[in-house]
Formats: sequence, structure tokens, C-alpha cells
Amino acid sequence: MTNSIIRVSIAACGLLLGTASFAQSSAPESAPPPAANDYSKAETWLCRPGRQDACAVDLTTTVIAADGKLTKEAFKANANAPIDCFYVYPTVSNDPTPNSDMNAGPEETNVVRAQFARFGSQCKLYAPLYRQITLKALRAAMASGGGFPADRKLGYNDVLDAWNYYLQNDNKGRGVVLIGHSQGSGMLTQLIKNEIDGKPVQSKVLSALLLGTNIAVPKDKDVGGSFQSMPLCRSASQLGCVISYVTFRSDAPPPANSRFGRVPTEGMQAACVNPAALKGGKAEMHAYLSSGFNGVSTESAQPKPWVAGAKIETPFVSVPGLLTGECVSNDTGSYLAITTNGNPADPRTDEIPGDVVAGGNVMKDWGLHLIDAHVAMGNLVDVVEQQSKAYLKK
Repeated sequence: MTNSIIRVSIAACGLLLGTASFAQSSAPESAPPPAANDYSKAETWLCRPGRQDACAVDLTTTVIAADGKLTKEAFKANANAPIDCFYVYPTVSNDPTPNSDMNAGPEETNVVRAQFARFGSQCKLYAPLYRQITLKALRAAMASGGGFPADRKLGYNDVLDAWNYYLQNDNKGRGVVLIGHSQGSGMLTQLIKNEIDGKPVQSKVLSALLLGTNIAVPKDKDVGGSFQSMPLCRSASQLGCVISYVTFRSDAPPPANSRFGRVPTEGMQAACVNPAALKGGKAEMHAYLSSGFNGVSTESAQPKPWVAGAKIETPFVSVPGLLTGECVSNDTGSYLAITTNGNPADPRTDEIPGDVVAGGNVMKDWGLHLIDAHVAMGNLVDVVEQQSKAYLKK
């Protein structure tokens, strides 16, 4: 993931959680309502099947073994995938306006590469553009405590229109996985509440992967809270379920001011489902991490070499055995705790970048929000593969 991608990926959950009053604001009453998008037009989509677009990218990965040995892992999309994936991206827009326009910039196309394109091995890929709340608006809202005139309903209505267009023109009875991160997860959460949960269309939904957001469930239960009919996923053959988590380093749990891992409702907790161990417990994470700069800004420290004495030339790396994850629920919150199992004696790095850094300081309340999707990408793809088989068998 490039410098610009990491920088822009940070923002969305602050929008949904840290600035709740801002999230409900809308455009000034005097402004005429913006026209709806026409999702029959090709340019309103970042990804659609059969095109050379933001999802048709190089995902070649260098696998770095504990002893430093390097092997290349090729990637091939499945043009005949039997199911679909529908993705809503996080806050990435660098547009100078409160809501983004409908012109895809490098920030939109690059986050698709990092968070979504790899699902092309299992799904036909659909990713609409939408007029999201921008980074500029989010920063202003966080600085002022809310009230910046951005229109949250505008982005949601775009996602709703894109979803309805997909159902009416593309779905044709196929199963679909919903995938989002941060602001994108917030949009999909609202879409599920309004349009899917407990309704006939839910039978088409294999799962919803809602990453980097706080989904409420009753303590020690898997359903209720945010959704009434869609439980948390506890097996790879379970359908119509939800995978949601936020990530923190195991030695840096959510602080008192954390944006993530908590919900405000009494008797509820934030959902945590580990894609590597759906039933619970600690498991190895099959991460696909950026081989390049992993900082939030130019103030962030450059990562150390992935392996001593070797140059990585692929866009992604995989580090088997280096990362393990376990869902933890305690007084600090409910979150996916990531442990780095480094060995100073071997040539592979012992440090995985992913913290948010501002003013030279690690923002511990963000956890590993920047790499929520990365640390479990291989596990998520594997779960979708198993759910696809279960759906087709059913």
C-alpha cells in the first residue's frame, strides 16, 4: 500500500464513532438536493466484472519464510466465479469539498487494490463510487467537535442506489458477500438494517464482512443489537452471518479514549470475529501486507526491511507464522489482538507497521486501523471460498 493509501485509509471509523454528531449532519437546507447517480453508467463503478478497471491489478506476493527464504505467489482472478462480492470503500477521498465527487482518484483505485481485488479469486467484483464524506470534512469535524456541513445521507443514498441497481440488473439469483471497511462498513451496516436484515433478500447474502467498525451484539451472544436476524459467523459453512472486528496490538490494547472496540449501549459489546478462528481462540493470521511505505504521513517512520539483504519487488508480502490473532473481551473493549512473533535471530523483520502516527506520536486510540483488512486478508478470502461452496451446495 502506498503512502497515500495508508494516509487516507485512517479516517472512516472516526467519522462513524469519534464524531457521531457530525455523522448525522446534512447539507444546508437552502441547497438543492443533489441529483441521484445513474449506476447504469460504467463510470459510476470502480469495479465491475469483465473490465480492465481498479480490480484488474497486480497482486503478486512475495512470501517471506522465517528463515528469510523468498518465494513468489501469483494471483489469478476467477472470471467464472459463482458468487458476487459488493464492496464499499473507507474514507479515502482527497477532494476539497465536504462530500466527494464521482471522479475516481488514485486514492479510490488504490484502496480497492489493497482491500478488495484479492476477493476476485472467489467472486465477481462490484465496487460502486459514492459521494462519501471526505478527509477534509472529517478533519474539520474532528478539530471543531462536529457540525461541518457534509451530507452523510448523500453517500448512503448512493450506496443504496448502487445496491438496488446491482440487485435488479446483475445479481440474477447469485449469492453475494458484502464487504466494507470503516466508513464503508458504516454504509453497509445501515444498508443491512434498512434493506436486508430479516427481509427476503437476506437469503442471497452469504456474509457481511464489516471491518474496522463497532457492530453491537448482546454480551456473550451472537445476534441482536445492530442486526436482528444476522448472527456472527461461527463456522465457514454458516450463511447469512457477519464477520466484524477492530484490530489492536496485543501489547497495546484500546486506551480509555479508544474509538474502537466499544459500543455505548448498556448490555452490549462490540462484535469480534476472528476470520482465522471463527469459533474463537488464537490462530495464525494469513496477512497480505504492503511491501512499500506503511506510514500514515511523512512523519511516520519508514518500516524496516522485510528481510535483511533482500529487495522486495512485488506489491505485497506474506509472512507466514509471524502474526497470530485472538479476539479479546475485557474492560478495555472487545477487539482482535494481534501478536507479532518475531525472532531477532532470523533475517525476517520483527516489526509490522500499521499504527496511526500524528505529530510524531502513535495514536493508540486508532489501534491497527490502517491494516484491519490486511492482517486477515487471506483468512477472509478462505472463509468466502468455504461459504461459496456451502451456498452452492444449498
